[in-house]
Amino acid sequence: MLKGFASRWDAAANDDRGDVPGWVLITLMTAGLVVAVWALAGPALADLFNQAIARVSGL
Repeated sequence: MLKGFASRWDAAANDDRGDVPGWVLITLMTAGLVVAVWALAGPALADLFNQAIARVSGL
């Protein structure tokens, strides 16, 4: 009985197929967060960049 449990446990522990949907979900959620932050902060960051360039170049 213990030997059968150990072999099933070993097979389940070495099976990586269950991790794929999790990683896909994490990747999609991260991409969504990047797009949301970029949409909110993009104009402010562009203005900040333009101000910094103007100050450095003396325009």
